[in-house]
Amino acid sequence: MAIRPILTVPNPILKQVSEPVEKVTDETRALMDDMLETMYDAPGIGLAAVQIGVPINVIVMDLARDGEEPQPQYFVNPEILEDVEDVQPYDEGCLSVPDIFDTVERSERVKITYLDYNGERVTEWAEGLYAVCIQHEMDHLKGIVFIDYLSRLKRDRAVKKVMKAEKLKAAG
Repeated sequence: MAIRPILTVPNPILKQVSEPVEKVTDETRALMDDMLETMYDAPGIGLAAVQIGVPINVIVMDLARDGEEPQPQYFVNPEILEDVEDVQPYDEGCLSVPDIFDTVERSERVKITYLDYNGERVTEWAEGLYAVCIQHEMDHLKGIVFIDYLSRLKRDRAVKKVMKAEKLKAAG
């Protein structure tokens, strides 16, 4: 396993639409292992492959709270089959937009289907933080970053702040 660099806005790779995965292979599992290690190191609760420069439909998540045993989840080719009309506002952040948080409204519950770590088909309902996180990460697969839901002014400010922080980090 290896920790990989996480791309930040405005990197154009983050705007790419990810490609489907034909089959879950050892190579796919190795990528998911690297993604999980990268996400834990960041630290974060979700990561899409495109965020480490691999534009394929793969997501890892772990919603365990501090002090709980890790509960890694793996999603290959995830799809939303159904969502509820009720939306909830949630204060979101993103590893590709470090230190920026803002409110985004998302469906409270979504029915999803995906292939797991072993390539087995799973279909289930996600709700609460799970629903928010999976929708956020699935947006990455479509080239959407959460700040795309904000006003142009807020989005531009966020990108400038991230770029400034990256310059300082590179100079430091």
